Amino acid sequence: MYLCNEREKNKFTLFISSPFRGRRGQTMQVIPLSEGVFTIDKSKIFVPFNIQEDDLQKRAVGSLLVEVLPFVVITKKDVLLLDTGLGFSTNGELQLFANLKANGIQPEHITKVLMSHLHKDHAGGVSIKDRLGNFHISFPNAVYYVQQKELQYAMDTGFPSYMTEEISVLESSSNVVLLDGDGTIDNYIRYHVTGAHSPYHQVYWIEEDGETIFFGGDDAPQLQQMKNKFVAKYDYDGKKCMQLRQQWWQEGQQQHWMFLFYHDVKSPVYKG
Repeated sequence: MYLCNEREKNKFTLFISSPFRGRRGQTMQVIPLSEGVFTIDKSKIFVPFNIQEDDLQKRAVGSLLVEVLPFVVITKKDVLLLDTGLGFSTNGELQLFANLKANGIQPEHITKVLMSHLHKDHAGGVSIKDRLGNFHISFPNAVYYVQQKELQYAMDTGFPSYMTEEISVLESSSNVVLLDGDGTIDNYIRYHVTGAHSPYHQVYWIEEDGETIFFGGDDAPQLQQMKNKFVAKYDYDGKKCMQLRQQWWQEGQQQHWMFLFYHDVKSPVYKG
């Protein structure tokens, strides 16, 4: 485990050979890794939802319809993974692994894992369990970037929002960089702690060759929330979330950001 503050840069970089490494003149590539559509209510249980067959009105009052969408961003330097999904497995394989392979990416190709926060629908694939029941980092060739205070808060708070047994590996793994506040990774990935959706939630800007990809995690989870004033009861600071979305939407439109929306059923990727 490595602890860095906002002034420390380029001190922990893991390089692997990757067939997806960008070439001069190429733009960054974005690959959504959908884990499906779900409804979630105050119980904080994610229930699968079939858009063609299921009726949202028959779900519990206040149920939200969301997609769960980790993203891969391929740059000249890295194969980035943005959040790690629910951690569900099918036929003994982590769904996140299967989704990566379906897009021609092996789990060992991932070089950096950028975590917005550690709620169970964003951090479920952080680790995997071996045959003895022990958890291990899912991407051993990658460096994980996590806010130190977010990890501490998650471990102290626990279920139902956080799965402490699964994320506890972040406390001791040598693959983890614990961040302290705002900063920059490898001179092209900026991160900023908002304290909006959750107390230590962070957002990312990935900037390369004049292009900007913005990942707002659960501060900015859906396109319609960017376009409309909306205060959510499930946010730690709903008013701040709304204000930040308005700010980012205006900046992104002016500067032509590519927005990645983790919970958007219809528009996970939007170019401003």
